Amino acid sequence: MQSAFEIYLQTGYEHIIDLKAYDHILFIIALCAIYKLSEWKKVAILATAFTIGHSVTLALATLDILSFPTAIIEFLIPVTIFITAIYNVLPRKKLTNIVTKWLNLNYLLALIFGFIHGMGFSNFFKSTQFPGQESELISQLFAFNVGVEIGQLLIVAVILITSFIAFNVFKIKQREWNLFISGAAAGVSIILMMETKFW
Repeated sequence: MQSAFEIYLQTGYEHIIDLKAYDHILFIIALCAIYKLSEWKKVAILATAFTIGHSVTLALATLDILSFPTAIIEFLIPVTIFITAIYNVLPRKKLTNIVTKWLNLNYLLALIFGFIHGMGFSNFFKSTQFPGQESELISQLFAFNVGVEIGQLLIVAVILITSFIAFNVFKIKQREWNLFISGAAAGVSIILMMETKFW
């Protein structure tokens, strides 16, 4: 018999890799579209920023310290995908200080967008939550979040390995790959925004 920790660990993992809730997967794909496998350290920092963001709002929303209407959050999630995809294809200046500022901004956006996705995670978490004391809630929340992170790291690994194959086996240029992935993500995000608009 599984413990409550194992159940929530599995629930978090299955939620993030669930193709029916592919908006989170699509965001991670867009987030990683501009990176090569050799740049995994940059992706790790990016993933950490996103993790911090969604962990904070997941906890605050679950503990009823922070609250936003579900309809708005469901609309904002594809907005984060669209902004990330468009940002990926913006022209980059070659000056080192400009690039450094852009990278910092990229991490900041991942953090901010993590806040929004954390609210989305909290809506799902609340629907699966077992009744119990606050100490049990914190344990459940932690397990769910760890499960989400395991799933997220798996998705990142698949994306980076796929890009490695695309660049080295099929000789696809990185810019063309970025344009294709980001363009596809932007297109799907527009459809999602139309489906989740709250006005």
